[in-house]
Amino acid sequence: MSEKKVVEEEINFQKNDAFNLTMIPGAFARKMRTCVIWQFIRFVIINVKMIIVVSKSH
Repeated sequence: MSEKKVVEEEINFQKNDAFNLTMIPGAFARKMRTCVIWQFIRFVIINVKMIIVVSKSH
């Protein structure tokens, strides 16, 4: 049982052939990015912010 469990995110940093420090999103971030309901909520929030900014400028 001395074997370590290598997580998918850690595999990306173990490659020595190229200096790649690109972050891989975790499970929660992946779920939030693919959740249609959350994307709709973000869309509404961004649109409300845009309406506020545009209304201030006119």
